[in-house]
Amino acid sequence: MKNLLFAALMFLLPVTLLAQRPKGEEIESLKIAYFTQKLDLSPEEAKIFWPIYNDMQSEQNALRKERMQKMISFRKVDEIDNLTDSQVQSLITSEFDFRQRDLNLEKKYYAKLKSSLPIKVVGKFYRAQEGFKRELLNKYRGGQRQ
Repeated sequence: MKNLLFAALMFLLPVTLLAQRPKGEEIESLKIAYFTQKLDLSPEEAKIFWPIYNDMQSEQNALRKERMQKMISFRKVDEIDNLTDSQVQSLITSEFDFRQRDLNLEKKYYAKLKSSLPIKVVGKFYRAQEGFKRELLNKYRGGQRQ
């Protein structure tokens, strides 16, 4: 009986630990709720903000997915010492390229937000983004701490 209980605990423990980590959809739902509260948008502002935000998220997610695919191929390489100098240089410059593309997206959507909404709303959005990241990291760092 003890062995059966032990086996059940060993099976359920990893599932329980994984269940504590938020999934992508859950994080996005938390973020939307957080932004809704922090931005306090009027109905007219919300009609403008959310489509721009959704487009931005879509483009950023596509870029992140592309980046992760490249990083996965890099992770398959055992050691940098096994690569040629030009391969290492290519990996580094590829990372710079992704960072630049991400920055270009940020600038593109900043311009869209700024031209469509009051600058104070845009400022609240950027502040809310940073605040959400901090809260999420604090909440889920090393498991849930309350």
